[in-house]
Amino acid sequence: MPEGHSVHRIARQFRLHFVGHEIAVSSPQGRFADGARLLDGHRMIGAKAVGKQMFLQFDNDLWLRVHLGMYGAWDFAGDITADATVVSAGGRMGQTNQRGTVLDLDAAEDSLASIGAPRRTRLRMSEQEKLEAPIESFPPDPIGAVRVRLLTDEAVADLRGPTACEVQTPEQVESSLAKLGPDPLVDDLEEGEERFVRVVRKKPTPIGLLLMDQNVVSGIGNVYRAELLFRARLNPHTPGKLVPEETVRSLWRDWSYLLGVGVKTGQMLTMDGLSSEDHTKALAHRDDRHWVYHRAGLPCRVCGTNVVMEEVGGRKLYWCPADQA
Repeated sequence: MPEGHSVHRIARQFRLHFVGHEIAVSSPQGRFADGARLLDGHRMIGAKAVGKQMFLQFDNDLWLRVHLGMYGAWDFAGDITADATVVSAGGRMGQTNQRGTVLDLDAAEDSLASIGAPRRTRLRMSEQEKLEAPIESFPPDPIGAVRVRLLTDEAVADLRGPTACEVQTPEQVESSLAKLGPDPLVDDLEEGEERFVRVVRKKPTPIGLLLMDQNVVSGIGNVYRAELLFRARLNPHTPGKLVPEETVRSLWRDWSYLLGVGVKTGQMLTMDGLSSEDHTKALAHRDDRHWVYHRAGLPCRVCGTNVVMEEVGGRKLYWCPADQA
């Protein structure tokens, strides 16, 4: 499932190449035909991500809400770029959140998918990003069961396999947003931290489940959940109300940091202090970029104890029973 960094990068694509343009909206698959008619021919005026959900705003006071879920993906094609970074007023590279704050992302370098795609290309964006061969004609024919196609004179975005794809009024958007926990790239960081701490510290629910609850905090999925808990050396079964307050605050701050790195690199890179060689390997291969995720039965990178995997809330949880005892 795409986690928060992926959705923020997708929203960046829409801000770069679709906002400000009149959009031809269609449903090649047919399942979104009624919604497409409501948006067709209108100008896109905004695009934002909150956690795992994205909201595209049109000039007729309607929004398109998309939740990719387990299998959803956007295919972009045309004169597009995979560059997820912006330049601040001072000229340095960083990721700007939707309140205009420039986050410090100097600790990470761009992956191949972050340095810009050639013109007239195709880019698939979901949990991972994949640059494909340049297209021969524009717009390309839809591939597979495309729920909705958004087309401008220069770019096209095809949505396939989402959990949610619906037109919403401003009131419905507000209702959707109200159900979501804080997102470090959207909310004020201090206010988001206080909200996160307040909710976690009153819950008897295990912290390993709370981190996956999008009502508690937005954007964390299975990979970031396992890695955040390991980085905090925190047992995933600890009830939220028993996690020390400073540890809860550290989880929020670490999530803010890792989310920023993910948006910058396009990868869920969760290991710090890597050599230049190991950093390059980590960007290239998933197996080299995580502490415990997907490492069941393998030695912990810190203590050597075998990493365990168990089913928690219907998802696989990876953790070290020694370092996270």
